[in-house]
Amino acid sequence: MRNWKFIFLAVCVTAILVAIGCGGGSGAQKSAISTGTVNVSISDPPTCAGPSGAFDHVYVTIASVKIHTSSTASDTDPGWADLAPALKTAPMQVDLLGIANNQCFLAMLGSTVELQQGSYQQIRIFLADDAVAGTVAGNKCGTGANCVVLHADGSTHPLDLSSESKTGIKIPSGQLAGGKFTIAAGETKDLNIDFDACASIIAQTGGRFRLKPVMHAGEVKLTASSVNGKLIDKETGAAIVGGKAVVALEQKDANGVDRVIMQTTTDAAGGFVLCPVPAGTYDVVVVAVSGTGVAYAATITSGVQPGNALGNIPMIAQTGTTTTQASITGQITTTSGAATSADITLSALQSATIGGSAVNVTIPLAQQSSATASVSTASGSCPAGTNCVTYTIAVPAMQPNIGAFVAGATAYTQSTTTPVNYSVEGQAFVPGSGATQDCVPPIMTVNTITGGGALSVTPGVTANAAVMAFVGCQ
Repeated sequence: MRNWKFIFLAVCVTAILVAIGCGGGSGAQKSAISTGTVNVSISDPPTCAGPSGAFDHVYVTIASVKIHTSSTASDTDPGWADLAPALKTAPMQVDLLGIANNQCFLAMLGSTVELQQGSYQQIRIFLADDAVAGTVAGNKCGTGANCVVLHADGSTHPLDLSSESKTGIKIPSGQLAGGKFTIAAGETKDLNIDFDACASIIAQTGGRFRLKPVMHAGEVKLTASSVNGKLIDKETGAAIVGGKAVVALEQKDANGVDRVIMQTTTDAAGGFVLCPVPAGTYDVVVVAVSGTGVAYAATITSGVQPGNALGNIPMIAQTGTTTTQASITGQITTTSGAATSADITLSALQSATIGGSAVNVTIPLAQQSSATASVSTASGSCPAGTNCVTYTIAVPAMQPNIGAFVAGATAYTQSTTTPVNYSVEGQAFVPGSGATQDCVPPIMTVNTITGGGALSVTPGVTANAAVMAFVGCQ
């Protein structure tokens, strides 16, 4: 009987120990499989690099990259995960106009970082301020941490931050490919941040420049999928070279407007590569002006996916006595009961029929320093009680040339209807806020000229758009 008691006790103790061991093992196993692994990279196919652009270099120093499951989380809320912990002690300076590696990336910000499984809807990028300039390895900005180098004379100028060193640059779900970044337990995913430097810089007085960040992010492959092609003149078959061409990768937003996700320029032979391209379906929108100033219609290739080779894209040149682009000029005012300032990002929108539906497509601005125009309202010769700014943008004075992508056989068609109408859209942001939206509403569109009538354009002629009046600004 005593032996049976002893055996029973031994079995119980053994079972308890096994249970404890299994419990510990289960916990460790659960911990191990509840996370995925993330690699974080940065890219920036540029449109404002010399010699055709204003800058030779745009240096930013990245101090942190964080991600959150909530699209509305503030910088002080709990739950932020650090995607690049090594940057805490060693901020990384990146030339946004630098030469990317053969996988399209400028730099790896974080490698094999564990991240809890889930869907993430907000990313924040923190840039270092000038206080840490002395600790930045190979600092190209002297006593600062962020700067630009002008192409005209090679001079270096400070790049002023808004709140990027404190609250971070917010990349909301609307600027994440697919609206979110999702990772499952045991997965390894590659997250790329596309920093559109050329659309993010506003010139200030005194030789200084200010950053108004424009960024997107999305899952890519480190063996990056790209979209490539070559621009040719439809009539001559020759490459379009010697001028300026902007190639934009666009995707519809919640309002059905094609927004620029990524942009680049062509090389000396008229070729281009967009990469890394996140998974999804896109429209590729191209605008060009030849070395002799001849304007080409916007050409839109729809239904494009990562890995597609678009081949030769036939561009239709403006003909007639005047072959230059048209211009649209206008005034923007901002007020909040009294004069107030705001940063405004301008876009030219042209209606196009894609897949049987009318879509407002963002037309790249080939003769601007970037594919978007960034301006800031200020006091001056303005209507009473407002701050204001005057803008001029150049656009093709033709209907777009449109085709649905078919490998090796894309067919393009162009409407010859007149008049050729545009809308000019402005998005308002609080100056020095890290791209916080401003005014009520924060987005306005004008599609009429001063005095009424559609905003129609003619080659070589300037159309005067109606005033874009923002109210309720901070």
